[in-house]
Amino acid sequence: MRGMDGGFIVEPERRVPVIAETDVLVVGGGAAGIAAAVAAARQGARAMLVERYGSLGGLATNGLIILLLTLDDGRGRQVVAGLCQELVDRLAARGACIAPPREEWGSPDPALVEKYRRLGLVWGSGPHVVRYSVAYDPEEFRVEADRLVLEAGVDLRFHRWAVGVRKEGGRITHVIFESKAGREAVACGAVVDATGDADIAVLAGEPVERELVHPWLWFRTANVDEAAAEASPLRPTYYRTVHPGGYLHPWGAAERISRAIDPTNPDDLTYAEVECRRLARAELDRLRGQAAGFERAWLAGFAATLGITESRRLVGRHQLRREEMDCHLEDVVAVTGHWTKYGAVYEIPWRSLTAQGTANLAVAGRCISVDHRVHHATKEIPACFATGEAAGVGAALALERGCGLAEVELPALQARLRAAGAWLPGP
Repeated sequence: MRGMDGGFIVEPERRVPVIAETDVLVVGGGAAGIAAAVAAARQGARAMLVERYGSLGGLATNGLIILLLTLDDGRGRQVVAGLCQELVDRLAARGACIAPPREEWGSPDPALVEKYRRLGLVWGSGPHVVRYSVAYDPEEFRVEADRLVLEAGVDLRFHRWAVGVRKEGGRITHVIFESKAGREAVACGAVVDATGDADIAVLAGEPVERELVHPWLWFRTANVDEAAAEASPLRPTYYRTVHPGGYLHPWGAAERISRAIDPTNPDDLTYAEVECRRLARAELDRLRGQAAGFERAWLAGFAATLGITESRRLVGRHQLRREEMDCHLEDVVAVTGHWTKYGAVYEIPWRSLTAQGTANLAVAGRCISVDHRVHHATKEIPACFATGEAAGVGAALALERGCGLAEVELPALQARLRAAGAWLPGP
């Protein structure tokens, strides 16, 4: 009956084909998912990575958040390495990223700070120093991410959306996906939820915290007179891209969207997508009329997805709190600095990546178990790489030892992470 917006229908029971079986199933192909799948595969596990879009990277590519903030602690010490550094090295070999050399990390030189501010690599209230952050080409990131995953032997599956799980005895045995091919199930030994929205955790019945957000939409312009633009008084509102002649606009359509939205509500997302595009184009019109160098600029592209960095977070075996900043935790498996606080470090414990009630479920990326204040640091792309790598190695180790994720031997997990190139405190 047309016009109805209430009531229910009952779907008929149906058989769902099991299309594959894997050891470690990673759902979500952003930075955390890439790292989790590659890390698990390199530990010898059969790893499958399932992503709803047609490319890897998540917000790092589709969202045009093309800045890695940050791989250091604000004092010149690198605290995120491993697979994140490996991808940076691959991009550097292609001439597809810009980052301060090691000898400049921690420098307070105002000229250097301003140089990297123009690339979007300096944030916070200061006093500023040069951070080890990276600006990169998102298209090269996509291709290198493909290569990284496939070279590791990961079974990569695009264009599938997780819609259900099957649990037996407190463990996920299958994850159900929808696609143009219909419903399909994948049998698995362990699952890493790298969806960003804790989708698998919710489907498995795990508790989560929810947030409303004011989303933004990044966009790029081209045909800009670079010399004139650099001298414009509006200079702080946009950033240079890695390649000459292009500019990245992170905030033009951000702060004026009229209401907060629920990022898991498709109607809210529809409103935000339309409104952000409208505001982004209005921002370009403003720049054309007011900013030197932009007189003949044109839109080179909108991000394919909204800039949403928070929605649902797992309430796991431990919720990392702001009071634990700069504290050592015995079960640390990842470390991140803070992109706006200089010298601040969070040690991320294994307990914040593992679920309370599902023995073979780990989370990685922005939906790990932290409080809202800590999330400001752990949502960043380098931190997502670090937690993804930890989740992948931990899941593979648990299957190898025949135990639940919570029972993984922490010294063994930490040793394997260090051997793989991750930075952890201690010996």
